[in-house]
Amino acid sequence: MTQQMTLRRADERGTAEHGWLSSRHSFSFASYYDPRHMGFSDLRVINDDRVAPGGGFGTHPHRDMEIFSYVLGGALEHRDTLHNGSVIRPGDVQLMSAGTGVAHSEYNASQRDPVHFLQIWIVPARTGLAPRYQQRHVSEAEKRGTLRLVLSPDGAGDSLKIQQDARVYAGLFDADEQASLQLSAERYAYVHLARGQLRVNGQRLKAGDGLALRKVQRLDIDQGKGAEVLVFDLRPEALPGG
Repeated sequence: MTQQMTLRRADERGTAEHGWLSSRHSFSFASYYDPRHMGFSDLRVINDDRVAPGGGFGTHPHRDMEIFSYVLGGALEHRDTLHNGSVIRPGDVQLMSAGTGVAHSEYNASQRDPVHFLQIWIVPARTGLAPRYQQRHVSEAEKRGTLRLVLSPDGAGDSLKIQQDARVYAGLFDADEQASLQLSAERYAYVHLARGQLRVNGQRLKAGDGLALRKVQRLDIDQGKGAEVLVFDLRPEALPGG
């Protein structure tokens, strides 16, 4: 079984500039279309968004998608038609299962400081599920020098429960901190480096880089410099272009 690694540099991503929003798209999204980058397994969207003070996304609908928000800096205010309202800050993990349909808004909670966050979409295993909302805080200590499970199909380790055979890990790495992750045979993995520098299976990454790995049974992470990373453990079945 031969491991395959595909590097996607940060400056190769799609871009969107709207004044109040500066966004980078790892996969095709909205007006950015690239048939080579339509998703990876069930991972459909990674948008790296920076929203100006007071700016945001007005109320808009979603359905049949698992939507994961991860704040890197600032504060993001969320409201939805399930009657949830919260302000998401660094360390908070939010998962909205859109299911049969939900509408939400996302605004920068500050009139002074920008907010920087990742919005991630994962295709659910089944359509027509009941919508739901989950959120929890994962402290810096829980992620320091390790890969902390934050999403899983069974809610293991106090992670949020996602409606797909997917697991998402978050980690912080500096200096000699290192971690390994064992994966089942034939699994796919996707590594998104949110900030800093890091080495993954010998490949050096910088902020915004993505690394797609096929048929990998082990991830080795080391040589971090201010690194914050998300790792996706995914089914081998790929979407078109994955």
